[in-house]
Amino acid sequence: MGQHDPGGDGVLHRGLVDHALSGARDPAHRGEPQPGRRRAQGRPDARIAGAEPAVTVTIARRLALSVVVLVIVCAITFVIFFAVPGKPAELIAGKYATPQTVALIEKRLGLDQPKPLQFLRFITHAARGDWGFSYVSQQPVLPTILVAFPKTLSLTLGALVIWILLGVPVGILSALKPGSVWDRMAMVGALVGISMPAYWIGLLFLRLFADLLGWFPLGDYEEIARAGVSGWAHHLALPWVTLALLYAGWYARMTRAQMLDVARLDYVRTAYAKGLSRRAVVGRHILRNALLPLVTMLGMDVAYLLGGAVLTESVFGIPGIGGLAWRAIRMRDLPMVMGTVLFAAVFIVLANLIVDLIYCALDPRIQADA
Repeated sequence: MGQHDPGGDGVLHRGLVDHALSGARDPAHRGEPQPGRRRAQGRPDARIAGAEPAVTVTIARRLALSVVVLVIVCAITFVIFFAVPGKPAELIAGKYATPQTVALIEKRLGLDQPKPLQFLRFITHAARGDWGFSYVSQQPVLPTILVAFPKTLSLTLGALVIWILLGVPVGILSALKPGSVWDRMAMVGALVGISMPAYWIGLLFLRLFADLLGWFPLGDYEEIARAGVSGWAHHLALPWVTLALLYAGWYARMTRAQMLDVARLDYVRTAYAKGLSRRAVVGRHILRNALLPLVTMLGMDVAYLLGGAVLTESVFGIPGIGGLAWRAIRMRDLPMVMGTVLFAAVFIVLANLIVDLIYCALDPRIQADA
């Protein structure tokens, strides 16, 4: 975390005279040619010219690596599933079922086959879009997941928008006024948001705003097609804020720390020495470079966001993928467990790929080095 400069904004201005004087003596700052260095005019840099194909190759390489990651995730899930005591056929048959009945169910479901063969069959079928049928509901797995996914997606994206719109601006304002009353209050609030568990916040919000005050519906979910945009957002407001508070506090503190760290770098002081306004320096140099680590964190936080969505869905009664996965684990419904894990892994991989593209857009050096 960046430390407060007793001089307030002095950390952004310190040493400007030295940089200005050195710049006046440096031929490069006056636009004079330097010995041994020539700039080819009228010809684009070869690295920049080939940046776009290089980025395409990099994305293709990461997609191929993502396929390997998905297979490994499925393999780990498969091993853990069968490492837990108990048999799925016994749960399906019931407590008083005979061994013959259990064996018959295992044969019908293909559970009597060798475990590597079962895993290979799942992978090959999943690649064709056939994710099997649920042991419990006898419904196809993929369509069942696709029905629940929009609810989880709306919860996840809503929380994502709130924490970015809340956390990043709070961190920016705190970095621009370090040590101020606003800075202290904002950082204390961020620390409180980080410290409270999401499920506890959800229960508190339900009790206060839904049960006592009646401002929001209690344990209900409405489809956007039936309730309209306003009604749909009204039902999801508490879950959104519950899931976003933790990340908003974390991103506020990280944004502040990154901006204060970047503000101490030499090129920021040089920008001031060249006469750029404070707004231009903050926007072009400090903020843009301070956001790069946050973009990287965003890709990793998607996985944690899905984990938090499971708890939030259970607290607010949202029938999303989290509840689907939890019921499948309790009932040892292997196809549904594998399907929800694979679907979540695909979602995380795609989210990280999008983050990589955003990173390339924010930092052109990535395109040149790709």
